[in-house]
Amino acid sequence: MTNEKKLRIIPIGGLHEVGKNCALVEYGNDMIMIDCGLTFPNEEMLGVDIVIPDFTYVEENKQKLKGIFVTHGHEDHVGAIPYFLKNVDTNVYCSKLTKGLIENKFKEHGLNPNKIKMVNVNNTVKAGSLSAEFIRVSHSIPDSCAIAVKSPVGTIIFTGDFKMDFTPIDNDPTDIQRLAELGKKGVLALFADSTNVEREGFSLSEKVVGETFVEIFGQAKSRIIVATFASNLHRVQQIITAAEKYNRKVALSGRSMLNNVRIANELGYLNIKKNTLIDMKAIKKYADDELVILSTGTQGEPLSALTRMANKEHRQITLNETDMVILSSSAIPGNEMAINTTINNLTKIGCKIIYSSLAKVHASGHACQEEIKLMYQLIKPKYLIPAHGEIRQLQKHSEIAQDMGQPKENIFICENGDVIEFTKKSAGIKGKVQAGNVLVDGSGIGDVGNIVLKDRKHLSEDGLLVVSITFDRHTQELLAGPEIVSRGFVYVKENQDIIENAKDVVLRSINKCKKQDIKALSQIKYQIREDLKSYIYNELGRDPMILPVISEIEDGKY
Repeated sequence: MTNEKKLRIIPIGGLHEVGKNCALVEYGNDMIMIDCGLTFPNEEMLGVDIVIPDFTYVEENKQKLKGIFVTHGHEDHVGAIPYFLKNVDTNVYCSKLTKGLIENKFKEHGLNPNKIKMVNVNNTVKAGSLSAEFIRVSHSIPDSCAIAVKSPVGTIIFTGDFKMDFTPIDNDPTDIQRLAELGKKGVLALFADSTNVEREGFSLSEKVVGETFVEIFGQAKSRIIVATFASNLHRVQQIITAAEKYNRKVALSGRSMLNNVRIANELGYLNIKKNTLIDMKAIKKYADDELVILSTGTQGEPLSALTRMANKEHRQITLNETDMVILSSSAIPGNEMAINTTINNLTKIGCKIIYSSLAKVHASGHACQEEIKLMYQLIKPKYLIPAHGEIRQLQKHSEIAQDMGQPKENIFICENGDVIEFTKKSAGIKGKVQAGNVLVDGSGIGDVGNIVLKDRKHLSEDGLLVVSITFDRHTQELLAGPEIVSRGFVYVKENQDIIENAKDVVLRSINKCKKQDIKALSQIKYQIREDLKSYIYNELGRDPMILPVISEIEDGKY
């Protein structure tokens, strides 16, 4: 059977992780990309700003690519698009609000906004022998969609991030009728959100959170600071609505909050009265009980607005014991310690603090078990690919599907890079393409690799010793040094004996090389490094990075 008769799904991000969502659908000479997201570095990735997928396979097959199709405007689904488009020229297809958010990124990166094409819900875009239909789903940001990709082999539905909220604040619930219609016609495979698959029941409706805000705001006697994700525009609307009910002004703190609210408001996705929003610089004109501060910083990010307030470093806001601080979010795995630090610092100030374990101030945008079951029952796919989750979540998703009658052999627990190949009669994982993490550090993309990260970790934990010596180029006689400079290892003035002994070790290393007639600088450096490493470990039990610097001069000149 020829390759033209086979349909391939290739996830290159979003599996065994939460974030960096990106998948390819390929049929013959046609290929489309579903989402193109980023994730944020873990504590091992020192100095790294963001992490994006490895696009090697797409770049090698860019002549096949017919476009990027985006489910919604969150960073873990759109954040890598500007980096990808610097090497590959293609169009981006998405809903109206998503288009506005991506356009803002394109301005920052100097890219052509004409590459972004708006698609209305229920519309279909042709992409060679493939086509993609956008289907409304509920999530924490307006204009979220599932995407149904149709091919000669069958239909594949990508749920994107979704929940079954039947009382959404924008009155646009998940289009279960259209999903059921597609299910009745027959769906080959479902590529489905697994984020909250470990939670039983249904997720809380966003409307309930709005009611909680109205109740809390009604009881507050002073200033209210609410921290939420800047991209959770449904939550932003609820906070603003509650503030308006009690005639409070709203000031925005945090660059992403300012940008997202501005874009959503300009496009008509937020309902805000004319004089509700005020500039942060104007807050001193109002009494505390007339203000709500809407802030970023729910995850304890070091430079975020709320963290700076908690650390008493914010330029315009000084918190006090009369302030009420609401954390309207849940912890992203790995951020618990940073969040607890922020809460503890707020507690020291004396603020009244409210978070999701104390009141219904957060509703997840992702489906819990019963909603996942409903999605599955509507679509009834032949094959299931659990996605958007860590391995335990993908496995739990598989177990739920099996309980509903899905054969285990028709469920694929995949890794990034796996190639899932379909014909009209069979399916299976057939090989692997290059996939992984590309680290973005400042303007450098991919130039920070494992070796650099290992060095950064070494430096951060153990410090640095620089050994400087000067030789005569012809005679190899020592002319100057050794001089030793310490950074992050020991304080030289208080450890002069260690430094002097280290110099003696270096001199012995040089004499050893001289006796063995070793003249290659690389070998001399190696000997110095090994001898010094052994000495320091025996003396202090520490292992700093040791960097020998050897200069050679001739006739008194370098």
